[in-house]
Amino acid sequence: MGRLIYRDRAAFDIDDRILAHLRIVVMNKLRRNEGFMLQLPVNEGVRQASLWIHASNALVMQFYGGREPAIDRALVDQMMHDASSADGLTLTAAGIAPATTSPPRQPVGGRSA
Repeated sequence: MGRLIYRDRAAFDIDDRILAHLRIVVMNKLRRNEGFMLQLPVNEGVRQASLWIHASNALVMQFYGGREPAIDRALVDQMMHDASSADGLTLTAAGIAPATTSPPRQPVGGRSA
């Protein structure tokens, strides 16, 4: 079990495997100068915490496991995609929130075919 510390104000326990993947996503997003919203489960009577991840916010990731988790490229790609979405990246107690399927969008100002 690892820990994500946000701005020295909040700490979140996250599975080492998920945290290792999140670390890659954060590095890539910040390298591109792209902030994103991260939703995390909280156990203190709060359903969920939303954190704005940006280069101006201090973020510490601590790993307590004995070995380096294997990286799943497909999971990193999914997390990158979710982090770039309007809703941001949502982590659950079980890992990554499943992608929501939305109905097909109609063109703005036009007629559907």
